[in-house]
Amino acid sequence: MAHIKVAIADDHKIFRSGVINTLVPYDNIRFVFEADDGLHLLQHMEQHQPDVILMDLKMPNMDGIEATIKVKEKYPDVKVIILTMYEDDNFIVHLVENGANAYLLKNADPEEIYEAICTTYEKGFYFNENVNLALLKKVLHKNKQQFKPTLKNEVQLNDREQEVLKLICQELTTQEISEQIFLSPRTVEGIRQKLLEKLNVKNSVGLVLYAFRNGMIE
Repeated sequence: MAHIKVAIADDHKIFRSGVINTLVPYDNIRFVFEADDGLHLLQHMEQHQPDVILMDLKMPNMDGIEATIKVKEKYPDVKVIILTMYEDDNFIVHLVENGANAYLLKNADPEEIYEAICTTYEKGFYFNENVNLALLKKVLHKNKQQFKPTLKNEVQLNDREQEVLKLICQELTTQEISEQIFLSPRTVEGIRQKLLEKLNVKNSVGLVLYAFRNGMIE
């Protein structure tokens, strides 16, 4: 069985070692080299020819944003998975627009990192819910004039459901929502589940889409 050749670029050796060690059980991937910044990565690309790169953003000499752009320019078939602490829609959209094939946070489970490596290698991209939400917000903001805010012929939400929906769109967790509106986490989760059923959507992406279409998010 062919191995997926993986490189990791991160300026913290302990973190690099930790990622590599957690992925040891997966015998279809093989780490071919480590780099401590983007410049070091580019200098070794030709020699090691990785299939997938795990890329940090904040690094000395050359950061992950610049390194991603340069890698995709010179090696367009190499898949770049951003692995960072920055949970910001602007970073997500910018990196994806500049060729990143996936965007993960450093607290991602090893299973998700492994899934992202395999999926990007096989299909070209891996978008989790954080990426989907960021891209969706960008598209909807860009084309907001196409959506006419109206609740006519739409599912009617009570005040509490609308309140929870708005907070979900602000990416608050169930615990954070419960603290803000003085309800138990179980009650908040019940309202969230009711929203999913009422709007006939499967996840937070569908909820955000509904909120945008009905002018509930500025």
